[in-house]
Amino acid sequence: MADSKKTYDLDFAGYWREPNISSLPASSGIYCVYACTFNKDQNTVSIAKLLYVGESANVRVRVDGHPSFDTWKKQLISAQILCFSASTISPGTDRERAEAAMIYKHQPPCNASCKDSFSHDTTTINTSGQNVLLATRFTVNKQT
Repeated sequence: MADSKKTYDLDFAGYWREPNISSLPASSGIYCVYACTFNKDQNTVSIAKLLYVGESANVRVRVDGHPSFDTWKKQLISAQILCFSASTISPGTDRERAEAAMIYKHQPPCNASCKDSFSHDTTTINTSGQNVLLATRFTVNKQT
């Protein structure tokens, strides 16, 4: 059986503000891009909107050189900045499958693919950690 039911546990670490993306994990993972506001006095961020979900063998390198960086910035309103969270995922797992499930469920505005269909068998995602605006547990079934 090539494709079967799978479950992925994604523990999101973060949040990293745009100037600090060099601190993102340099490992295999799923990452989220958010619009947020930064409270300098309290050194906290308030997450406003999920903009994009991606995957990479090296999250830090992918985010730093991402071709959609300007597109993400155009989604920001006054006083907002980009923030990122990331979950490591084993390089041997189906990062693309987990990413597709996240996109299909959350419908981020800056993702073009995987929003209208899900081509994998039943996939369950459990999120924890810095997962504001993400469902903590969901299952996506094949949609064509």
